[in-house]
Amino acid sequence: MTYRFDHFIAGASSTPASGKYLPKMEPATGKPLAQVAAGDKSDVDKAVQSAYTAWPAWRDRRPIERGRILLKIAEKIRERINEIATIEARETGKPLVQALREVEGAAQYFEFYGGLVNVMHGEVIDIGAAYHSYTRREPYGVVGVITPWNAPINQGGRGIAPALAVGNVVVAKPSEETSGSLLEVARLAVDECGLPPGVLNVVLGAGQEAGKSLVEHPLVRKVAFTGSVRAGREIGRIAAERIIPLTLELGGKSPNIVFEDADLSLAVPGSVRAFTANAGQICLAGTRCLVQESIHDAFVERVTRAVKAIKVGADKDATMGPLTTKPQFEKVQEYFNVAKSEGAKLEIGGQKLANDESTAGWFVEPTVYSGVTNDMRIAREEIFGPVLAIIPFTDDEDAIRLANDTEYGLAAGIWTRDLSRGLRVAARLEAGQIYVNEYQAGGVETPLGGYKGSGYGREKGVEALHHYTQLKCVTIKL
Repeated sequence: MTYRFDHFIAGASSTPASGKYLPKMEPATGKPLAQVAAGDKSDVDKAVQSAYTAWPAWRDRRPIERGRILLKIAEKIRERINEIATIEARETGKPLVQALREVEGAAQYFEFYGGLVNVMHGEVIDIGAAYHSYTRREPYGVVGVITPWNAPINQGGRGIAPALAVGNVVVAKPSEETSGSLLEVARLAVDECGLPPGVLNVVLGAGQEAGKSLVEHPLVRKVAFTGSVRAGREIGRIAAERIIPLTLELGGKSPNIVFEDADLSLAVPGSVRAFTANAGQICLAGTRCLVQESIHDAFVERVTRAVKAIKVGADKDATMGPLTTKPQFEKVQEYFNVAKSEGAKLEIGGQKLANDESTAGWFVEPTVYSGVTNDMRIAREEIFGPVLAIIPFTDDEDAIRLANDTEYGLAAGIWTRDLSRGLRVAARLEAGQIYVNEYQAGGVETPLGGYKGSGYGREKGVEALHHYTQLKCVTIKL
């Protein structure tokens, strides 16, 4: 059975102006799953106009009233969690248990910001008894939220919830590969939670057409984008010409540092999760594992054994699913050839899975390479798949040098029993998130964002609200 996904504009489904649809294939089977509306400039304009019309009334509501609606959305997402997670699992290919966690994460964003917005205030500034000076945080207006295909519902909630909480209205553009779960949330928000029509719109289609049109639209005053560095540069160019603010969360090639005093009973499974979660399709993935020379061989042996136990497939007991898109499936296989040509030592994996009933889609083996140097392509380029490059280092200074020798700076991991070492190294790593004796820890409360080529601005936590508001200062002579 195939589905048809249309835009969601002004509180209702809307067919594409062109009448055109894009094919969506199911990652686990490689067979047709859906037809997705091919949005163009006219569809984007319709959605933006709808949002702009709805903005004044939404902006002028008391924060506590907006918060109540967001809390209701969180409640309804949880009531429909199995339905939404099933859509997410089929579209992305991830195991259902992982999709359930993604949907729960989305609910938490609406819950967190629905409560937090009630305590957002400006400040009074003392500039002398003759004046009263204060600040206000005000919404931008229409915000464009462009999300990738690897975690659509979670990252949709991450951008939409804080934007709505502070009084913005949103036009969201999910990836054409994963549109269904966000459409469901938009519908239930309007139909079941009292969100006014037009406050949240969803436009589908390819990034080159619908996404670009959204960033270029004159009524869009702020954009949040998660995706590739290439696309981020193009969006940044358009935004710079229009002089509008951006939040960019781009790629990563995150170092995961294992010191010789690390507890390997924690570091090994943690390092495996760091590069195999969501089949490696996570910007934060710890795909460069820097291991101190004295424990290098033992670590490689234990990681290889742990990877061998991972069950890949579409079965209920599988712990790793397929890659989400066919181009990504082909890209990862190309890097297997790159690694071979560069002389890296293959410890395990390195090929696609042989097709059978449970692996007929875009499945690759989780793969570990040792003998890697930091100048190899597999150590420098974001593969976005379950591929780990293990690189030896000598001491703390060498580990820090190697970790920072990258164009990216999204995340980093540190494994050590010495808390002082952990704090010293964390302070010198050039990345927005540092995890010590864990990897990818934290929740909706912890700010997320990158250094260097990994982007700028912050999502999550209280900090995100600052990026979805603009600051006004009012000074009155008494």
